Amino acid sequence: MPAQIRKLIVSVEETRLEMGQPIAPATRRALAIAVIANPYAGRYAPQLDELIAIGEELGGLLGERCVQALGIAPGQAQSYGKAAIVGENGELEHAAAILHPKLGAPLRVAVEKGAALVPSAKKMGTMGTAIDVPLGHKDAAFVRSHFDAIEARVGDAPRANEIVVAVAVTDSGRPLPRIGGLQTHEIKGVDGLR
Repeated sequence: MPAQIRKLIVSVEETRLEMGQPIAPATRRALAIAVIANPYAGRYAPQLDELIAIGEELGGLLGERCVQALGIAPGQAQSYGKAAIVGENGELEHAAAILHPKLGAPLRVAVEKGAALVPSAKKMGTMGTAIDVPLGHKDAAFVRSHFDAIEARVGDAPRANEIVVAVAVTDSGRPLPRIGGLQTHEIKGVDGLR
C-alpha cells in the first residue's frame, strides 16, 4: 500500500556568510518532508510491513526531491540523513520501521553511491514538534567537516495518526570547517568509513 501523503515540503538552506567570512561557494542543505498517515495508529501489530514498504517509497521520493531542489546531479550530493516523528497514537517502532529496513537503498540511488550508513533520529511528538535530522558524509563516515544537522518541523504535524518523515541532502559540509580529520579529497568510499 503506498504512503498516504497529506503534505510534502521541500526547502533549501544556503549559507553565504558565517562569522563575517564569505562562504564561496555557499553551503547548501536540502530538506524534504512527507507528512503521512500511520496505518498502524491506535493498534499494536506484530509485523510492520506496510511501514517498511512506505520507507522504501519515501527514501526514493524524498531523496530525489532533495537532489532536484539543490539543482545538482546525484553524484554531487555529499551528505545525507533521515528522521521521523510519530504522532501520539503510534509508537517509536513505527519510525524505526520506516527508517531502517528499506529507506536507505533508494536514498543511496538518489544520491549515487552512499557507502556510509545514513545517520538517523526518531521521536514521538505532537503538532509542531521539531527534530534534528543528523547529517554525515554519504561515502565516508569519518569526514568531520560533514558532521551536522538540520531541523525539520511542520506546524500542523504530526497529528495523532500521522508520521513526519524527513530526508536531508547537502552539496557540501559545514561552512568554514577547520577541526581536522579526513578530508573529502582523501575519501576512498569503499567501507563507508574512510
